[in-house]
Amino acid sequence: MQIDKIKGHQTDQLFKAVLELKDMEECYRFFDDLCTISEIQSLAQRFEVAHLLRLKKTYETIKKETGASTATISRVRRCFDYGNEAYDEMLGRLYPDEQPFQNPRAK
Repeated sequence: MQIDKIKGHQTDQLFKAVLELKDMEECYRFFDDLCTISEIQSLAQRFEVAHLLRLKKTYETIKKETGASTATISRVRRCFDYGNEAYDEMLGRLYPDEQPFQNPRAK
């Protein structure tokens, strides 16, 4: 798994803190203290790119709707193709009526 490269005490502490967040307001306050506005916007943009890829939108449509570069879209797409399936898992929880991502490279 690719996640081994980010594992460590500091990362564990951060993720434990995230798991302790109780509501949306607390999330906003925590991430406002933790990250710059640009960092939060980048994370949010990637997640929206993932959602649009899951909906089978074209790169051009995603670029127009999110302002993401083709490099960002490609990076998120690589996560769908070769990653830990976390984008699809989280999007499935948020949007249970949508179809999961179908990887044409999967056998």
